[in-house]
Amino acid sequence: MADHLLLGIDTGGTYTDAVLFSEESGVVAKAKALTTRHDLVVGISGAVEAVLEQAKAPVSAISLVSLSTTLATNALVEGQGGRAGLVMIGFGPEDLKRDGLGEALGNDPVLFLPGGHNVHGHETPLDMSPLDAALPNLAQSVSSFAVAGYFAVRNPAHEQRVRDRIREVSHLPVTCSHELSSKLGGPRRALTTLLNARLVSMIDRLIGACEGYLDRRGIHVPMMVVRGDGALISAAEARLRPIETILSGPAASLVGARHLTGMDDAVVSDIGGTTTDVAILDKGRPRLDAEGAVVGGYRTMVEAVAMRTYGLGGDSEVRINDRGLTARLDLGPRRFLPLSLASTLHGDVVRTALERQLRASHVGRYDGRFAVRTGLPDHLASGLQSQEQALYDRITGVPLPLDQLLASTLQKATLDRLVGRGLVHISAITPSDAMHVLGRQDQWDREAARLGLELAARAKDGSGRPIADSAERLARMIVDRLARQSCDAIMGACLAEDGVGAIDPAESLPVDRALLRRPGIVQFRIHLDRPLIGLGASAPVYYPAIANMLDTEQAIPFDADVANAIGAVVGQVRASATVFVTVPEEGIFIVGGSGESVRLLAEEEAFSLARERAIGAALHAAHLSGADEPAVTLAELIEAPEIEGQRKLVEARFTATATGRPRIAIDQ
Repeated sequence: MADHLLLGIDTGGTYTDAVLFSEESGVVAKAKALTTRHDLVVGISGAVEAVLEQAKAPVSAISLVSLSTTLATNALVEGQGGRAGLVMIGFGPEDLKRDGLGEALGNDPVLFLPGGHNVHGHETPLDMSPLDAALPNLAQSVSSFAVAGYFAVRNPAHEQRVRDRIREVSHLPVTCSHELSSKLGGPRRALTTLLNARLVSMIDRLIGACEGYLDRRGIHVPMMVVRGDGALISAAEARLRPIETILSGPAASLVGARHLTGMDDAVVSDIGGTTTDVAILDKGRPRLDAEGAVVGGYRTMVEAVAMRTYGLGGDSEVRINDRGLTARLDLGPRRFLPLSLASTLHGDVVRTALERQLRASHVGRYDGRFAVRTGLPDHLASGLQSQEQALYDRITGVPLPLDQLLASTLQKATLDRLVGRGLVHISAITPSDAMHVLGRQDQWDREAARLGLELAARAKDGSGRPIADSAERLARMIVDRLARQSCDAIMGACLAEDGVGAIDPAESLPVDRALLRRPGIVQFRIHLDRPLIGLGASAPVYYPAIANMLDTEQAIPFDADVANAIGAVVGQVRASATVFVTVPEEGIFIVGGSGESVRLLAEEEAFSLARERAIGAALHAAHLSGADEPAVTLAELIEAPEIEGQRKLVEARFTATATGRPRIAIDQ
């Protein structure tokens, strides 16, 4: 065994994976444990202790810990997150209509302050009196704050002053937009900052749980977290910018897929409990999304792999549309707690309720559905309305049948809001339950899964017939539907990469006929130009059929179940910084970005300062992110068209990128 081992941990919606990895010999040991959202350290410690036992390795052999997670991605896909207060400096209410900002804000509070800067960094005076008046009450109803200032990427002074005041009064986490992106586009930067603020408590809990466990086990080594572009950052930096961990798990899986298969060109599809993530490997590198990652329907300013995330996984909600002559099944996007798992965790409570509902002579509206608290700390339930608090108080850590909880449609809407806040889980049938009924999974309570599917099969379609004649028949329908929706997701991602985003595979008759090999005078065929790499614990079960439907070669690596954790330890630290030079008037050059704006009178002097500042900022960020001896590259983009025979500088951008392997502990 190698003297120094790398410990990779991936915390997903359902499972936490751990891998001990040697750069000389590869995977030394791997293990899984259930992700315990109420206390994340339970799942983390369970997985890590299992790999240490397998490898018979002392903790002193570990020299680096790296963490990837899908928790932030899942939260945005499912519309969850803490309540955040948005403070916009120099913006007006009309700006909420841009880039989906108002929709993302929902019922969270927003405050507009006079102030901000122009493109050259010159300020409009900041008035913080509205903030001072509102802050005492706001601090009681939110768990974090987001601050976005007009042209803050050119001069962050107003964001910094507002941040300091909020911290002084509220002692709550504050995210500033200039800390997340150097790109222009205020409303989208504000959106990114808002989403970041909502994720702060979640990622802080995850990293804190991991660090606390490692400390108690005597593992005192650097800890890294995977960003959405596959690069690594230090745990401290991830706590400040959790938005950068959206698509962390999927990005780690891409890095892991490349390492495990050695393939340079492939379609990578990773199925988890909550999501299916699809991306393209091209010439050995994942394609990046230049416009920013799209998660949960919102385009952020986070640079990430060009990964398309779909709310489709083993724990997806099974939605039954029984209004047509033939019932239609659709899966996701919400994640449910599988009945088989809920029964395993809570004894006979789930089975007893399912058996009672099966004895009833009629089909109940809420049959087979339960509510259970997720176990989040009480302070994360701040700001609940009276009816929400009343319903929340009735729900405990033991699954409660919805037919005993809900008495009206209004209460159902209230419950949905609690689910959206991440405070409550719904337990009901999922594809994982279907797989238990069919005997393809066996880790949880198969009998509870069978009872749940029997209940669901009793629902009648538009012709008055039950939607399925047995639990087994419904299970096959669910598994077939997952395969088909997976094909739609993979097809949609590939078509979008080809620039043909207008075709919806799910609504295209030729695509349907091609995938299902339906006969006809006109024959259609679908074929991918590269193999399909299937990742995830259930990949060997689902992806052979999916690859066959897509008429392509399948590649399911031996360690497909822990590709994320492997990707977490084989990546590199990468940090970038951009500095601008603008010309507000002839002979005046303003250097902005990565610090206060500086006014100079010579172009070359401004360029020299910009280069120096960009390189310094990138190296500083790389060192903060845990890089060991990073190397720097510098890219320059100078917009200087010739107007009436004379060169006219409009703007120059200098982007430095520092890259290196993370520091490791040589001796604990």
